[in-house]
Amino acid sequence: MDRKNVLLICADEWPGQLLGCAGHPVVMTPTIDALATHGMRYTNYYSECPVCIPARRCMMTGLSPKTHGDRVYSDHMEMPDVISLAQSFRDAGYQAYGVGKLHVYPQRSRVGFDDVILMEEGRYEFGVVDDYQVALGRQGVVGQEFGHGMGNNVYLTRPWHLPENLHPTVWATSQMVDEIKRRDPTKPCFFFMSYQFPHPPLVPLPVFEDMYDIDEIPEPHVGDFLDNRFIFRTMMGDAAPYSHKEMLRAKRAFYAQCSLIDNQIRLLIGTLRECNMLDDTILIFTSDHGDMLFEQHMVAKRTFYEPSAKVPLIISGTGIPKEMRGTDNRLGTIADLMPTLLQLCNISIPSTVEGISLVDKETHSSIYGEIGEGERATRMVRKGKWKLIYYPVGNIIQLFDIEHDPYEEHDVAKKQEEVVDELKIILMEHFYGSDFRYVKNGLLVGLPEPGKSSKKEDFGLYNQRGLHWPPPAGYSNLGKT
Repeated sequence: MDRKNVLLICADEWPGQLLGCAGHPVVMTPTIDALATHGMRYTNYYSECPVCIPARRCMMTGLSPKTHGDRVYSDHMEMPDVISLAQSFRDAGYQAYGVGKLHVYPQRSRVGFDDVILMEEGRYEFGVVDDYQVALGRQGVVGQEFGHGMGNNVYLTRPWHLPENLHPTVWATSQMVDEIKRRDPTKPCFFFMSYQFPHPPLVPLPVFEDMYDIDEIPEPHVGDFLDNRFIFRTMMGDAAPYSHKEMLRAKRAFYAQCSLIDNQIRLLIGTLRECNMLDDTILIFTSDHGDMLFEQHMVAKRTFYEPSAKVPLIISGTGIPKEMRGTDNRLGTIADLMPTLLQLCNISIPSTVEGISLVDKETHSSIYGEIGEGERATRMVRKGKWKLIYYPVGNIIQLFDIEHDPYEEHDVAKKQEEVVDELKIILMEHFYGSDFRYVKNGLLVGLPEPGKSSKKEDFGLYNQRGLHWPPPAGYSNLGKT
């Protein structure tokens, strides 16, 4: 075989620090750690827009949010009209199959894959029943995927309630195993294994939750900059309802969901080995964004603190060059993944791609991130060891020395004014559209703080799902907009 197979494994909402090989003292990820030992782990790899849909658009197109059109979370926005990652492989003679979460619109859009076995976290609102829901029906438990009662964006937890083989992580793995076995042996393969976890709901298999003692769960790191300013009050608000006990249980459940994915990757690798494909396959592990998981008294994503914005990237397997071993500290973004994989497989990189290949020694002099356009809008510049975070509302500038303060406990903006001035120039060079509201006469002025928090009452329990059989009547006309 002239070209290597590729197995791209993408978790959803996995912080880069939650790996044994990244030095985490508690999380158990022996499989991923082994891949890192025999491959390359990128230590400064960022999601340039840390929320699901925009991040995945970056991954699948190699484009920045400015170019692909979404820095908010536009769930009715179609993919840009460019050659996608999967299409690039197919154009080069590969077969390309995806399993799991795509998070594109329309939901059955294949974005370049030959076929996709879809699992979309119970999203009936677009008029699609995904393949996982069909499988549950065939097992006699139709509509029961959310019978556990845990929401998709909440941090309460309880054990998984159906048989182990129907847990979304286990089911998705079994589907990818079948795809590997069903491949056309005359063509190289690009496989995209997209897990919907560790993203909440926090519903771990008990055997993996039992791997962690509640007493060993670490307390969160909290910065000395947090105060009663609007942006911090708002961002900490989502974590405020949880008690200390609930916080510890949530972290344990999250760790357990990471360890289950790590365990299931072993089955994917074993299948490749038994199909005589392992020696010709490049293995990649990454995520679309992270999760604050109570660091800085915050949860979820949509911020540029490290747990939310920095994600894992490990490239391993016998299919990679021998010099790709160890750790690489260069700055990288999710848009870099597409050109990196294409170069590893000697495939031409489409001219539309904005990311750079991490195979060569090319590097970003700095990277830029953006999320949102409303009251919680945030912008970021990372250059060298410095990271600048900008909140337009309140005109707040923060600066962190990531090399010496990896948990961002100390804002040193007032002590490093020259660095701040340099990074502000880079920041404003990336502004477009509504960003120009934040600038007057060449200076950052931001927007005034609201008089009070605009947080709405949450009678829907933040996107809580219900039982999905019979199909919810309120969704009967959705998907037609």
